[in-house]
Amino acid sequence: MATLTIAAAQFAPADDTVANLETVRVAAEDAAARGADLLVTPEYTSYFTADIDDRFVAAAQPLDGPFVSGLLDVARSTGIALVVGVAETSDESGRFRNTLVAVRPDGSLAVTYRKVHLYDAFGARESDRIESGAVDQLPVFSLRGVRIGLETCYDLRFPEVTRRLAAAESGAVDVVVLPAEWVRGPGKEHHWRTLLTARAIENTVWVVGVGQTGPVGIGGSVVIDPSGVAVAAAGATPGTLLATVDTATTEAVRAVNPSLSLRRFDVVPRG
Repeated sequence: MATLTIAAAQFAPADDTVANLETVRVAAEDAAARGADLLVTPEYTSYFTADIDDRFVAAAQPLDGPFVSGLLDVARSTGIALVVGVAETSDESGRFRNTLVAVRPDGSLAVTYRKVHLYDAFGARESDRIESGAVDQLPVFSLRGVRIGLETCYDLRFPEVTRRLAAAESGAVDVVVLPAEWVRGPGKEHHWRTLLTARAIENTVWVVGVGQTGPVGIGGSVVIDPSGVAVAAAGATPGTLLATVDTATTEAVRAVNPSLSLRRFDVVPRG
């Protein structure tokens, strides 16, 4: 059996990358002091404004830039791993990449994930400024014997994203972490919690959803076990929750509900 203590820090990032890096640093120090092995922060942690516009493009940085370099330093100094949402420089003029970076406790980069499903819904159009990630990405890394898969915000509405991580031939994940900027609106809290719970149940995996808080986001960070039970949850205000996940629970749930092994369909990318 492997166990992993995960901290989910929800807050509202500012339009200031230096200030946001300091927010991550403080959260990581707090999480490490509380015994966490991994800290997860929201989508767009490095930079955020309510409108996805040219300011994002100007604020975007390469993965060897000061923000991610700062994350590597934070991991080394605190001794915990990080999964953080960043605005990454794109090769396409006038665009940026919505990227997650996973950093190991030794300060090395474990894996990156560029958001595939862009938020062109509910009146928003991320595709106007964001370069979509490649559909063949399989962002998975291991920490303390636990396999962790990554996805971002709007990906949650596409169940095949989580299924692909959970059924990967190279090794199924034990945990899916999902940083988000889940925008406020009628029924949105219900959508968020329902979809996170569904992804956990149908794939028999732990799911960690980490959201931005207001004024734009709903907060609502939560850790859900493979049977769909919320073992830790936050409200709408900034703060950090902790939960310990374990592979023994996953194995026990899968013994009772072998839905992954009984499935009759595979996930095939559309391009």
